[in-house]
Amino acid sequence: MDLAARLMSALTDPDFTLEDQDSNPDLAQISEEELGSLLVAAYRVGTAATPAVTRVRFAVEDAARERRPRYTPEACRRLFEALAERCEEQGWADLTRGLDALERCTGPLPDVSEPARALVGFWLEKDTVRQPYALLAVAGLADDGTLRTAVERLSRDVGPIVADEIAVVAGLTPAERTLLSQTDRDSRFVSPQAEAWRRPAGNPAYVAFARRALEAAADRTDAIRAGAIPYQADKAFTDREITSLGQALRVALLRDEPWLPELFERLLPGLALAPTPAKTLPSQALLYEVVRAAQDYPTPELVTAIRTVRRTVRHAGVPKQLDKMLKKVDAALAERTDVALRLPRLEFDTASISGSAAGGVLRRTAGDYEAVVTVTDTATLTWEKDGRPLRTVPAPVRRDHAALVKELRELVKRVNAQLITLVRALEGGFTVDAVHPYGWWRTELAGHPLARTLVRRLIWEIEVTPGEWRAVLPETAGLLPDAPDDVSVRLWHPIRSEPDTVRAWRDLLIEQRIRQPFKQAFREIYLLTPAEEQTRVYSNRFAAHLVHYRKMFALFRARGWKSDLLGPWDGGDGDEAERTLAAGEWRVRFFHTWADWAGDDELASTDQVRFDRRVQGAWREAPLADVPPLVFSEVMRDVDLFVGVTSIAADPAWTDGGPGRTYWQRAGFAELTESAQARRDVLDRILPRLKIADRCTLDGRFLLVRGDLRAYKIHLGSANILMEPNDSYLCIVPARRPGDGKVFLPFEDERLSLILSKAFLLAADTEITDESILMQIKRGA
Repeated sequence: MDLAARLMSALTDPDFTLEDQDSNPDLAQISEEELGSLLVAAYRVGTAATPAVTRVRFAVEDAARERRPRYTPEACRRLFEALAERCEEQGWADLTRGLDALERCTGPLPDVSEPARALVGFWLEKDTVRQPYALLAVAGLADDGTLRTAVERLSRDVGPIVADEIAVVAGLTPAERTLLSQTDRDSRFVSPQAEAWRRPAGNPAYVAFARRALEAAADRTDAIRAGAIPYQADKAFTDREITSLGQALRVALLRDEPWLPELFERLLPGLALAPTPAKTLPSQALLYEVVRAAQDYPTPELVTAIRTVRRTVRHAGVPKQLDKMLKKVDAALAERTDVALRLPRLEFDTASISGSAAGGVLRRTAGDYEAVVTVTDTATLTWEKDGRPLRTVPAPVRRDHAALVKELRELVKRVNAQLITLVRALEGGFTVDAVHPYGWWRTELAGHPLARTLVRRLIWEIEVTPGEWRAVLPETAGLLPDAPDDVSVRLWHPIRSEPDTVRAWRDLLIEQRIRQPFKQAFREIYLLTPAEEQTRVYSNRFAAHLVHYRKMFALFRARGWKSDLLGPWDGGDGDEAERTLAAGEWRVRFFHTWADWAGDDELASTDQVRFDRRVQGAWREAPLADVPPLVFSEVMRDVDLFVGVTSIAADPAWTDGGPGRTYWQRAGFAELTESAQARRDVLDRILPRLKIADRCTLDGRFLLVRGDLRAYKIHLGSANILMEPNDSYLCIVPARRPGDGKVFLPFEDERLSLILSKAFLLAADTEITDESILMQIKRGA
């Protein structure tokens, strides 16, 4: 008897004895069709099953989540019968299981009308109907009368928006209704996988409904603002309407509909601002649902609209919540490179700024004065009179042109938000290997008045002939290269270049004092190690670190990773932070566990990194060697960041004992990671240019600094300090000395700035006035 047959017997025959090796089965050898039949049997296993059978059931269900089973017609029929039985016994069953089985059926669709009628009957008896799209799809499998009954029930007392949606769904073909059911959500706080939305986004009838629904929502908020509808706090839309509008918005955002920006200008202020001086909102719930939709399918216009209402909303707690949610939106937009690089020109012209490189300039007249908005790295607003710059806003302008001042200040905030989005989107393009037509890139990025200063300080590659790329740094090249509009251009990445080429670009940045918008020439490269070749499907490179958990959790959000919050509660002991990247083709999982309290702080322990690849709509674990090198490198760079920033080894004031202290002593002075190696590479280039150059030397993992009182060793990873000759520890709470910020760095790196500030401090140790530092230095000197 093969494995599939043995497992089927275990799930269906109470007298069957399961062999020990089958109680934790390896289902990789089971076919998709066998898995489908096993899943039907597992679904019927009750709570009285033996522990061994329960383990088999869970193993089958876990495998089905990772793979997409196929079902014979008989398995489809039995699954619908099992769903009806469970609904009668437990009061609920997941209708999408049956619909998914029909979609993956290996033969002619079976007659499931009888269990379908029973399922619809059970559902319609409830006060609240979950899975409305799936219910309509199942009702259609029964008969026309059952479908009409379901439509009538679902349309009762729900308002015109939801009733319109129900009518549209009922009018779809059975296959279209089944596809739409995959967007059913048990809670609007949880979104289905991104590809589920592509089905309704391709259906003309549902697309037309999406526009009608969103415009109806904007009309309602307009009416509330005008007083035509009485205002009630957070009562502008019902829960069911919010769910339908969230569906409609995701479809429109996925399609990047051109009418959306104008709608946002009406809808979002209408949701966020009461028509009275009250600090309440017409619909806080729908505002948050709009932001959750933006986390799935962001556009620059929606991100700008959200940030605009965030600044004007009166409710004290809403801005803080929006800030948290916007971190995920920004990370998602960075991955959606097809729309993220879209920038409005906003009437800016390109002009030379203070004799330097050209940037964006906007001028507005205000009586005898002129407002000048300039855009280089950021947007700034200044005022001039007769061509002479003024230090502050002139009093006559504040008095007579207050509206213009407010408008221009808002414009500066908006442009700065767009520049942040642009930088994140450009950097996010690495994982999708984003490629642009040269003609578009030349006019809409390198020549755009808002983007040009940032874009021209990045290294780009132009495909001069098929497969042959030529790198160029526009900031130093003067005129842009002459190339046909249809050739490809992409961001240069060091992993695609020879070491000598990488070194040459790094030298050029230092020599010309070019600061890049993000780390590119000095970007860390993470290649597969021999140890990872041995472990094959997982990496332990960043395992066994103790980290400040809440700081790491915040970094997860900031970098676009998803993770459940851990803590000392049931189910809070471990999780897999995950991120989907490379246009949805790859998923990475970073395992970590809650460890302990350290005073008021929470600690976590890091573990493996694993990769999954999407195969036929399901995730399959992939060997590390199969992961594209650039994707692998960018992921490991993120994990290095999580560990490097949050490790207790980088906490100079760590005083706890026990295992944490042992780890601190080991990791705080350990071998350098790739990020620390990049730090060393920069120091090697800039140290000779510093006024303390004669007192500094690089030695392995340390920056050696010679003071007048003692000599010091600053670790390039943690920035922790040892004092010679006995390697005693010197604790310095991070504080930057005046003037340290004047040291040119080719990219922003807090740890590198901290190391340099400590080096300047210790090189002049006779000038230190902090008694706590002096006591440590003089002790044992």
